[in-house]
Amino acid sequence: MTTIDLNSDLGEGYGAWRMGDDEAMLSIVSSANVACGFHAGDPAGILKTVKAAAERGVSVGAHVSYPDRVGFGRRDMDVTSAELVADVIYQIGALKGIAAAAGTQVRYVKPHGALYNRIATDAKQGAAVIEAIRAVDPSLVLMGLANAPILDLARNAGLSVVAEAFADRAYTPAGHLVSRREPGAVLHDPALIARRMLRLATDGTIEAADGSVIRIDAKSICVHGDSPDAVAIAREIRRTFEAEGIAVRSFLTQSPA
Repeated sequence: MTTIDLNSDLGEGYGAWRMGDDEAMLSIVSSANVACGFHAGDPAGILKTVKAAAERGVSVGAHVSYPDRVGFGRRDMDVTSAELVADVIYQIGALKGIAAAAGTQVRYVKPHGALYNRIATDAKQGAAVIEAIRAVDPSLVLMGLANAPILDLARNAGLSVVAEAFADRAYTPAGHLVSRREPGAVLHDPALIARRMLRLATDGTIEAADGSVIRIDAKSICVHGDSPDAVAIAREIRRTFEAEGIAVRSFLTQSPA
């Protein structure tokens, strides 16, 4: 049976400000990228999300970010390697403590937003993130953009990796994500998105923004939790997969690359 991981960015509320529907998403996804406080998330909300993930058997990952709450971690930052190493260590450590209190553990690391996009091709910042992961726990898996150089960089440093594709984002012909500043960068139609992801899961291809077909080898698919359509999108993807005999399971039950 074909299996694929479905993940979402969760734990992103802050105080009285609610972001996304974590409870609903945790009943659909197999992996949860949990905010660590640098782009979003407060301690009580993060703990609640991790406890809920543990109760449902959902794998927990550290969703590390630049220190950018105001910009939701989506503003690029030219930080030093030493700063980035320390920031990532701090965030992973914080989530590891919360996970231990919730009776589960952090199994992987997925950088968020601008940091994710930057390290996809920036070897210097990528190396800093890898160094931080190895310093805390070299058994942690790095989740990164499918086909991006960061995956080979991490493998060569001894980390396991999992390649990821995005359900609700448009792709360029080169296999990069279309900038959120461009029209059509974010997709909203659950049925259309589910068909795209079914093609990805069965054929390993996806249609780029210009209509060309590109190959993407991914073991995990992300639905952004902050999208107003997130729950409907994730639910339709899972329904479509199961109707076609594709099981939604954590990539940790598969073989990391």
